[in-house]
Amino acid sequence: MRSTIVLLAMASALATGVAASQATFRGDAVHDGAYRDQGPRQFHRVKWKFPTGDRIVSSPVYADGTIYFGGDDGNVYAIDAADGRQLWKRRTGGPVSATPAIAGDLIYVGSYDGKFYAFDKRTGAPRWKFATEGERRFEAKGLHGLQPKNQTIADPFDIFLSSPVLGGGSVYFGSGDGHVYALDPLSGDLKWKFRTGDVVHASPAYADGVVFFGSWDSYFYAVDATTGVEKWRFHGGEDALTHNQVGFQSSPAVVNGVVYTGCRDSNLYAIDAATGKEKWRFNNNGSWVISSPAVTQGKVIFGTSDSALYYVLDAQTGKQLVRQQGNAYIFSSPSVAGDLVYVGILNGTLEARDLAGGNLVWEFQTDASRQNAGWALTADRKFNSQFLFSSSWRETPLVATMQQFGVGSIFSTPLVVAGVVYFGSTDGYLYALE
Repeated sequence: MRSTIVLLAMASALATGVAASQATFRGDAVHDGAYRDQGPRQFHRVKWKFPTGDRIVSSPVYADGTIYFGGDDGNVYAIDAADGRQLWKRRTGGPVSATPAIAGDLIYVGSYDGKFYAFDKRTGAPRWKFATEGERRFEAKGLHGLQPKNQTIADPFDIFLSSPVLGGGSVYFGSGDGHVYALDPLSGDLKWKFRTGDVVHASPAYADGVVFFGSWDSYFYAVDATTGVEKWRFHGGEDALTHNQVGFQSSPAVVNGVVYTGCRDSNLYAIDAATGKEKWRFNNNGSWVISSPAVTQGKVIFGTSDSALYYVLDAQTGKQLVRQQGNAYIFSSPSVAGDLVYVGILNGTLEARDLAGGNLVWEFQTDASRQNAGWALTADRKFNSQFLFSSSWRETPLVATMQQFGVGSIFSTPLVVAGVVYFGSTDGYLYALE
């Protein structure tokens, strides 16, 4: 009887979509990044902040009064949304920089230990786990022009893990082993796996019986959700020399028959979801698009890395509507709530911007950002690039990124529920602002 009840609850969640409870990355299976609640128009206070043992890259999700997220300390957490009280935590074998997904009474998430887990959402009790062929980061020789050129170097900016999405009776996620997996949500049994040419850390989207995702092999794929058979693939840019302008790290949004996704080749692409044909591209002059675009009200909202730009484009044409200069890299994905857009910045700042014009309405700076350990930030909160990247030796990016993460960088995508903004930071805290 219990399995029947669980199956009915699962079917209901998959039929109505998890957007109703905001219990998946980007709010729903199509990952449009638009939330039903209005967020705070002014910053009043930190409602609470919850400490973990390591940085938080995972984005929080919400269901039934509880916030769920993963920590790089290897734990999955359940926190009372009202007061920040820990309800449970469950340890995995590695950092959890993926965002959980919830359907029925189960929570799903992957870990850097190469396992994919299902836990009871109320108690954290393990239900099942699935072993992939193993996790790894994207790597290449001479990466970003670093020396020695014959040394294979792991990319320090490949920081996210693929977050799962539910739809069509399966749970889907990507892996560092180069596969995208489809599992039975109740048993964890493998339904199919699809092989790409490299690491898959982008989070798949699901729409109309199709799973959409990008890979570090510079291809973007559409795969039949039931069979795992490829429908089409789209080729992004290549960079055989330094491997800098290569790979899909951004996660897609699928809206009105169009797939919107960023690429490290410096483009934001709009691709026809049925055919895989390019509709338009917006080029950012060498700056990566790691941020997953939000798509709502005929607009596409995203941020860039090195150029630190905040853009709003026309969803139909790709025409630039808004361009605002920020202070630091944007890897966090924007979240739209009412007439405001919330986005995290790697300098430890959460920004609230007006949807219409992109103007800054308010901002919040983490404690670690204000402390500015090691003078990683200049007085105007830009990264001290000359200090951080003073060498082309292969350890430089690792040392520099560790110093950057020391200022409470926000990779986590903001979640907006009932007038409160929740997000994680590399200072190890999950914040609730109102």
